[in-house]
Amino acid sequence: MTGVQTCALPILTTARKTLITYGSALTLGLTAALASAPAAAAEESFTWKVQSHWPGSSSSYEDSLVRLKTILEERTDGRLELELYEAGSLFKAKEIFNAVSRGILEMGTISPAYAQDKITLAGIASGLPFAFRNVWEAAYFHQGLGFEQMLRDEAAKHNVYWATDKVYPTEMVVKQPIDSWEDFTKLKIRSSGALQSFLTDAGAAASYIPGSELYSALDSGIVDGAHWGASQGAFSMGLYEVAKYHVQPALNIAGTDVIIVSQKALNKLPEDMQNIVKQALEEQFWFRTNEYQYKERITLAKAISEHNVQVNTLPEDVQNRLTQTAQTLWDEEGKRSDNAQKALDMLKDYLSELGYL
Repeated sequence: MTGVQTCALPILTTARKTLITYGSALTLGLTAALASAPAAAAEESFTWKVQSHWPGSSSSYEDSLVRLKTILEERTDGRLELELYEAGSLFKAKEIFNAVSRGILEMGTISPAYAQDKITLAGIASGLPFAFRNVWEAAYFHQGLGFEQMLRDEAAKHNVYWATDKVYPTEMVVKQPIDSWEDFTKLKIRSSGALQSFLTDAGAAASYIPGSELYSALDSGIVDGAHWGASQGAFSMGLYEVAKYHVQPALNIAGTDVIIVSQKALNKLPEDMQNIVKQALEEQFWFRTNEYQYKERITLAKAISEHNVQVNTLPEDVQNRLTQTAQTLWDEEGKRSDNAQKALDMLKDYLSELGYL
């Protein structure tokens, strides 16, 4: 062996050891990176601010919004967390749609009436007076005949994903019974949206008052009556303490509560979480629509037994006059856009099939 060969052996040995060391480190690094990648993705979490138009005392705040929060957090294993804010905490009711549209809020709840300046179908969604007579009719109109998708398509133009929370009757509570047309025209009523226009056109004095101020407005005599859902809404808001007459039939049956989601926020979620959110919202519609009807019946019975509430059925002549006014309003809503006219025509055809027109 030459001196050169003897000298080269330690160098080669050292180089080999170095390469083995670097190779091992590289292998370990790649293994660790590959192993941690799914874990990192799985641990990615999101927090959404949710502004409600319901006061915390409203039955729907707990039954709809808290329910949805629980379901989404459970199904995403905590990767999606909802921070709930009751009415007026961050934005006023009529500001929520714009805040969600601009991505300032990730989610909110509204009445369609609060988005009338953006959604031409909002008046129909709020519920045309004296159209449907049963809750299932309104539910089928939304989900079976395609009205819900029409709403969703309009909202999408404003970067909002629209999901009706439930369909249910809207019924008034009043401080004095309505026994004649004269009694009705003397009323000062808290209302909103298409119903506010309807009640005003019919002869009452209707005005909008936020839910958080409704009890005091009734108690002080600023208004003589109001609608906040039906018996559940009235009971949860304490309205039966100051208004002892529950008026029937319903002013309307409609999807008067809506959950809206920022499309920007929705798109940021992984695909599996997007599907979870959409599926939960679809389920919410059917669950809450049915639950609401069950709770309506037992809540009105409770109001009668515990608060001496009386059911005030409107006289037939009052109902007939209100129906005539209502049908004029229907046509006005159809004039808001081609889309609104299409929805109105679809509604009238449906009501004709049901034998109501």
